[in-house]
Amino acid sequence: MTSRSTAAIPEAGSVHRVPHPATDGAPASRAARYDWLWAALLTFAVAAFGIGRAQPWRDELASWNAATRSTGELVGMLRHVDAVSGLYYLLLHGWVSVFGDSLAMLRLPSALAMAGAAAFAVLTARRLFDRRTAVFTGLLFALLPAASRYGQEARSYAFAVLAVSAATWLLLRALERPAPRRWAPYAVTVAAAGLFHMVSLLFLLPHAVIVLLRWLRDRKGRTLVTFAVTVAVGLLPVVPLVLLGRRQAGRQISWIKTPHLRDLADLWGSLFGGPTVGLLLAAVVLLPLGWSRGRRPAVEMLLAGAVPIVAAWVVSQGSTSYWIDRYLLFTVPAWTVLAAAGLAALRPRPAGTLALAVLVLVGLPDQRQMRTQWSKEEHDGRAAARVIADGYRPGDGFVPLRGEDRVFMIDFQVEYFLPERVRLRDVFAERSAVARDDLFTKECAQPVSCLGTTRRVWVVTWSGTADPYHKLPKGQAEALKGHFRVAESRSVHGLQVSLLERVK
Repeated sequence: MTSRSTAAIPEAGSVHRVPHPATDGAPASRAARYDWLWAALLTFAVAAFGIGRAQPWRDELASWNAATRSTGELVGMLRHVDAVSGLYYLLLHGWVSVFGDSLAMLRLPSALAMAGAAAFAVLTARRLFDRRTAVFTGLLFALLPAASRYGQEARSYAFAVLAVSAATWLLLRALERPAPRRWAPYAVTVAAAGLFHMVSLLFLLPHAVIVLLRWLRDRKGRTLVTFAVTVAVGLLPVVPLVLLGRRQAGRQISWIKTPHLRDLADLWGSLFGGPTVGLLLAAVVLLPLGWSRGRRPAVEMLLAGAVPIVAAWVVSQGSTSYWIDRYLLFTVPAWTVLAAAGLAALRPRPAGTLALAVLVLVGLPDQRQMRTQWSKEEHDGRAAARVIADGYRPGDGFVPLRGEDRVFMIDFQVEYFLPERVRLRDVFAERSAVARDDLFTKECAQPVSCLGTTRRVWVVTWSGTADPYHKLPKGQAEALKGHFRVAESRSVHGLQVSLLERVK
C-alpha cells in the first residue's frame, strides 16, 4: 500500500501534473534530502530570537518551580497536582540541572521541540505532495507567529506538537510499507503525545479515519488490526496518567468555559498566533480540496487538522471543558502542510511565492509583539524583586498576595528574580508548597500567630491603589496593620511593593 499520490495543480482550467520523486523514478536531489534539516534550523533560529525577553507568566513560573525541585519532591507534587505535565517537568528538571534556569534556558527546550515538529511537517509534505510543497511547509511553519509563541514558552505544548507531527509522518510511512519496525515508532509517539498533553490524543481520531479510508480503497493486509494494536500499546503508559489527571481536573481546568459555536471561528485566529494570519491561511487551505486529481492527501491533512478541533468542541460540551487554543496547537502542522499545498498550487508559480511572502509579512507585527517584555505577563516581577533586593536586610519577611488570587503566583513572579543572597521568611506560610507536595503554600489560619519576631516585611500586591494591603486576605491585612507601619511603598508596573516596619 502506498501513501503517495500525484498532485494535480489547476492552471487556467487545465490540470498540471507535478513530478513526484517516488512515482516518477527521478531520484531526489542531495539538497532535497535535507529540506527537513534546514526547516528545523530555521524554525529554531526564529523561535530562539528574543527568547528571554518577555516576562514569564504564571504557567511558566509553575514549570520553573516544579523543575527546580528535587526529583523526589517533584514526584511527590505530581501525585497531588499537575500530573498531566509530569513528563515535561521531569524533562525540564534534567535540563535546568545542566543548563541553569534563566528564562532563555527554561524556554529553549520548547524551541528545540518546535524545530523537530517543523522537520516532521516537511517530511509529511514531501511524502504526500512534492518538494515545492515541502519547501513551502518549512518556510511557513518556521515563520508562523504560533511557532514562535509556543517555541518561546516553558510549557509542554511544543512537545505535544512535535509528538503529533512525528506520529503523522510515521503513520504515513507505516501505511506505505507495513512492518513491525515501522509501527513501533508510531506507538512511541502515541505515548509521547499523551504524556506531554492528553488532549493531543485527539489526533488518533483522524489517524483512524485515514487508516480506514486507505484500507477501504485497497482492501489489503491487516492494517486496521495492526493500527488498533499499535495504538493500544502506545496508550498503555498513558492510562495511569489519564486516571490521575481526571481526579485532578476539577482543580486545574474547572475555570475553562464551555464553548459556543462562535468559539469555533474565534479559535482559528488565536491558533496561528494572529487573526489576520489565520484568515489568510483559511483561504489558502481550501485550494487543494478543489483539485480534480490528487485530492486524497489534501483530504487527509484536512481530517488531521479539523477532526480534533471538532472533537474537542463536542467533548467540551460535557462536565469538563478543554476548549483552549493552546490545547489544540498540535493541529498546526497539518494545517501548515495543507496551506503549503495550496500555495504550491497557485499559478503562475511566482504567485505562490508572493502569497507566502504576504503571509509572512502579515505575521511580522505579531512576531514583534510577542517578543516585547509584556507579551506574556503584565506584572513586573523583575522590578519588584529589584526593589526588595536593593533594600533587603537579613531576617526580612515576605507577604505576597495569595488567598483567592494565589493562581496568579505573585510569589513566584518575585522569587524567580530574587538573587541568591536574598532569603526572605514567608511570614504567613504555615506549610510551604514543597513541604505539602503542592504548587501552593498553605497559609496560616490565624495570621497574627505567624508574625513571630520578624521586624520588617515586604508586601507585594496589585498596584493601582494607594492601599498597600489591596486584596490581601482580611486576616493578614489586619495582622499587619496592628503590628507594622508602612515605611515605604512603590508601584512597579502592575505590582505594589511595600516595606513594613514593626511598631510593637
